[in-house]
Amino acid sequence: MDGSGLPETRSTCPYCGVGCGVLLRPDGHGGLAVRGDPEHPANKGRLCSKGSALGDTVGLAHRLLAPIVDGAEITWDTALQHVADRFSNTIAEHGPDSVAFYVSGQLLTEDYYVANKLMKGFIGSANIDTNSRLCMASTVAGHKRAFGTDTVPGTYEDLEEADLIVLVGSNLAWCHPVLYQRIIAAKKERGTKIVVIDPRRTASCDGAEMHLALKPGSDVALFNHLFTKIYEGGAFDRDFLKHTNGFDTTLTSAYSDNVAATGLSEGELNAFCRLWLNTERVVTVFSQGVNQSTSGADKVNAILNCHLATGRIGKPGMGPFSVTGQPNAMGGREVGGLANMLACHLDLENADHRAAVRDFWSAPKMPTAPGLKAIDMFDAVKDGRIKALWVIHTNPAVSLPDADGVRDAIAQCPFTVVSDITAKTDTARLCDVLLPATAWAEKDGTVTNSDRTISRQRAVLPAPGAARADWDILADVGRRMGFAKAFDYQTPAEIFREHAALSGIAGRFGRDFDISALSQLHDAEYELFEPTRWPVTKTRSGGRFFADGRFFHPDGKAQLLPVQNKAPASVPSDAFPFVLNTGRVRDHWHTMTRTALSARLSSHYAEPFVDIHPQDAVSLGLEAADLALVKSETGSATLRVRITDAVAKGQLFAPIHWTGETAPTGRIDAVVAANVDPVSGQPESKASTVSVTKFNAAWYGFAVSSREMALDTEYWAVAATSKGTRAELAGLSPVADWETAARTLFGLPDASMSLVADTARSIARVAFEEDGRLIAALFVSPRPVAVMRDYLTTLPGEVAPDVLTGRSPADRPDPGPTLCSCFGVGINTIVTAIETQGLMDVDAIGAALQAGTNCGSCRPELAALLSAHTKLEAAE
Repeated sequence: MDGSGLPETRSTCPYCGVGCGVLLRPDGHGGLAVRGDPEHPANKGRLCSKGSALGDTVGLAHRLLAPIVDGAEITWDTALQHVADRFSNTIAEHGPDSVAFYVSGQLLTEDYYVANKLMKGFIGSANIDTNSRLCMASTVAGHKRAFGTDTVPGTYEDLEEADLIVLVGSNLAWCHPVLYQRIIAAKKERGTKIVVIDPRRTASCDGAEMHLALKPGSDVALFNHLFTKIYEGGAFDRDFLKHTNGFDTTLTSAYSDNVAATGLSEGELNAFCRLWLNTERVVTVFSQGVNQSTSGADKVNAILNCHLATGRIGKPGMGPFSVTGQPNAMGGREVGGLANMLACHLDLENADHRAAVRDFWSAPKMPTAPGLKAIDMFDAVKDGRIKALWVIHTNPAVSLPDADGVRDAIAQCPFTVVSDITAKTDTARLCDVLLPATAWAEKDGTVTNSDRTISRQRAVLPAPGAARADWDILADVGRRMGFAKAFDYQTPAEIFREHAALSGIAGRFGRDFDISALSQLHDAEYELFEPTRWPVTKTRSGGRFFADGRFFHPDGKAQLLPVQNKAPASVPSDAFPFVLNTGRVRDHWHTMTRTALSARLSSHYAEPFVDIHPQDAVSLGLEAADLALVKSETGSATLRVRITDAVAKGQLFAPIHWTGETAPTGRIDAVVAANVDPVSGQPESKASTVSVTKFNAAWYGFAVSSREMALDTEYWAVAATSKGTRAELAGLSPVADWETAARTLFGLPDASMSLVADTARSIARVAFEEDGRLIAALFVSPRPVAVMRDYLTTLPGEVAPDVLTGRSPADRPDPGPTLCSCFGVGINTIVTAIETQGLMDVDAIGAALQAGTNCGSCRPELAALLSAHTKLEAAE
């Protein structure tokens, strides 16, 4: 059965907070065809490169298929009883605050709800936090301070109705490509202007009229300056300000701030303020560059202040807009998945709210104070206050700041449980109990995206092996801990109805999150549930918030908040003179447990890197493709050097994705200090201070293989290919015997081998064959290896007599590094088409090669390639 006759199933993409709808069709052999859902309001059929490659990630080779305790496979009954007993005994001996859950925006709302209910209502601790703390906690804090609750005022439609989009700390083109393409379409159709505010020049700048490369961390100073210009220019809305408090004190504070801290010229500042003031329909989109800061909450409030002062909020085409990084970060906020929140946007520290939730759940106890936020939680693991830890669908040994310290803390925790889809993560390798959970295409429930739209996640593949849904695992443990009635769930629909009913109580308290009209959904209605934006009550469905001037503080007014610019926690010094900014790349996601399985996603960037300004590279003695050692007070990382003026002098950029599984010395969060925003608890990931030195390798290597390699050198980075794996290698000591080294690397003690080597010069080229076909090849050089990597990755399993040249023959052109991941189009292919077909713009490249015609996130790179080629022709 090939699956072609099977119906498509409507579901939701598991990556970012855009919440794109997908249509899934199994092929009958465990594979999956994926396309965008043209009926889903978030994406209208579009998918980014990651979403388009989802079918590449569903194989079972990497999957965890049975519970494992202390390294041995056991039954679910034994495993869950062990978990329940250890948690119960720890609580009995040390109290409820001696245990903790660290969960994830990869959970569905129903999973999240059960985890929150178990910890807060029945264990009686608030020690449940989520990796969303690293993503949007500052926005939650800013919303609550300004609005009285964590409300996203606008909708995605505002991006298409705005006349000005301001992207603050958001590389939307790469991190939320479908939204960026909606903006670009609006730009073409109605002339929408785009301003990018970011220390780094990113792909999002390609479509922008203005790029403000402010100094890292100085956003508050910029928006305070804008606030003063709003006053001086008479752009404030007197009528709307009647619905707010704090204008005068906020204005006084804004005037006392120092706009020079931004490093922007007077001309840049005036141009930006003039554009903002003179454009009524303005949406300010902000993301991790704002949130991931020791002053993240203040940055959020500085932005909100400007929209509240002008009344540009909750109306078509205007408002502040936080875009979240995970598929269900919003759902986690709705169920109280953060340590300082209750379900349904109720307040943990409000006695009436606590009592209402306790009564609704018939809970034996409720915490009266916030629990430990992510950084504090792992500090408590380290010092022994947390004695039992349950980590669900996240990888804190890589993703948290001071990652080495977190890894060591988990390793010494008396009892650690990990629920995940794979045992191959840095965190899973440290646990006592490993529980196999279902993956996204096997899960059934709901998620909420960045504009409050609730969508269904539907299972389309069977759960492999013994894998179980997360809500089911958590509920089973709850029953075994003695809470049978409260966790007697049979389906996710039951959990959703309970969650919706609880939201009705929140609504009666005057909270924003109320979906009580969905509390009576029958199972069949839940199965057919269409994307729906909350709130959903008897009197209201969806829409925007706050245009009517009604807010959620006790007096019904919004609060403008006086905030002042603060320097990042780490200040450059002689020992650590560079400022490191971390973030995402286009084709990878978090710690790559999913995207690393896709050869086409791995082909864009196959190893960790650091971007360095050309002048800094010269002063450091670094050349392109060298390896650099980036160090801080907390740790170090070894990264491939990219020299670019996209970063300013004195600044660096490195991606977050690589792990102990893919590049053990490339774990960038080992370098990031655990400094947090005192209000939100969100770590600062955009302004660490570091040193940079050259990694003085004795040799460099590049390898391709049809099988896994035994990688054991001072530097290595491995990536999937369509024919197996590829690896970058480097060593600090000369190798005396490359034949033995290569046979050990590939695990081929007896295979037929071709070898060319000059050991004294650290030069070697080795190829292994079986039945005349290439199995593996290794290329070694005293400098970074210069071979046609993308051609070589296609050779394992092929007859390749000239492989040791490292170059493609004339009749088989090298496509070059992949630029368009959606269609697998390489740079060399594009350049050849430009030269031979006379292609003059990005649309022409798309028409000829399809590149850039799906998600569009490679269009800035296509434009840059065209520009470089045009300049080269002019120079000739």
